[in-house]
Amino acid sequence: MYSTPDTRHLHAAATPGGIVLYSASQQQCERDLELTLHYLDSLGLRDIVRIAAHSAAGRHGNRLCLAATYAQWCAPGYNTLQLCHQLDLDPHAMPQDRQREILLAMLLGPVTFEFPSHAELMSAVRMRQHIVEAGYKTSMDFHTEEADRPTEYWSYSEDTGFILKPGKSLITALQMATQPEHSGRLYAFSCYRATEYVILLGVAQELAISNPSLFSRLQDQWQARAIMSGKFHDTFLREYGSMEQPLPPHYYVPGDRLWFRNPDEPSSDVTGYEGSWVLYLGNGEFTNFWQHGKPYSLTRKCVEIYHWRNGTWRDSTGTLQMNEDIVNELTERDLNDPQATARILECMMRYRDPSGTYRDGGCIDTTREQPRWVHPETSDLLLP
Repeated sequence: MYSTPDTRHLHAAATPGGIVLYSASQQQCERDLELTLHYLDSLGLRDIVRIAAHSAAGRHGNRLCLAATYAQWCAPGYNTLQLCHQLDLDPHAMPQDRQREILLAMLLGPVTFEFPSHAELMSAVRMRQHIVEAGYKTSMDFHTEEADRPTEYWSYSEDTGFILKPGKSLITALQMATQPEHSGRLYAFSCYRATEYVILLGVAQELAISNPSLFSRLQDQWQARAIMSGKFHDTFLREYGSMEQPLPPHYYVPGDRLWFRNPDEPSSDVTGYEGSWVLYLGNGEFTNFWQHGKPYSLTRKCVEIYHWRNGTWRDSTGTLQMNEDIVNELTERDLNDPQATARILECMMRYRDPSGTYRDGGCIDTTREQPRWVHPETSDLLLP
């Protein structure tokens, strides 16, 4: 269980990035800071947070970061994968520990997480919690060329995609489609669509509390037309990091969506194996929608993707296919060989090449994705 850290030897300096709270008025800015500090205090984090005035683009507020010495101790090199181990957090048993992990990862981050109010910060934390909790419960049947949903809740056409049937709850419909504990069976998804459903569920759960009007419009939207792929990204998500300023390869915040690229050009031609979309669950674990209860570590994910190049074959029509049994066999073999694992990681833990390029890059993306703001006064989530 997490205990308040010893802060006697912490330096006053803070790491760059962190959380910035800003507001239109000085009074609201001070009020938001007070509420945030009270929240941090309730989690035992107040004494390790440093505060500085922040001003940019005509906006004024406060930047909150972890004290530099503490940040370097708990996440050296921005490696957040070991936060739970380092701080003895148990996010499965203690919901507050999941909140601690989310906040600590943002507070020590190399980039700035901006929020126009304390309320938006709290919603961001809750949405990440919802995404993580749903990510652990989600299990699906992996398909790249077919899909199905619970017919009691969903209908389909090529023009609309899967849409919500009248009178049905979007939240319940998403849970029925993704969580076997509710439906009693698995439904067919691609990994990309699976992440969309889990994120949409987390956003919908928060909107139902913090912005009921927008939640109602979201329900109406999904009764008319699904928002998918690039439009889903543009509508619901904010990307951080870039190819020019890549995020550290071991830096993840619970609830992030990210992409592991297949750096092998031949096997990337197999439909569905161009790469792997996942959600970071915290505690060093990434979603594994196809083997419930067996989330990926970063190492396992890298080794598995590496062996996609060794699992390809052509069917009777000449179409390239993937033999998952071979991939699994080779993955297990090399995970039990430290030298083989190290050799593969040296290749795979490089940043990915730009789109359309296959040179010396690995599978690590330079960016992550997070939900947009959702409160009535500040939301930038604009439905079509």
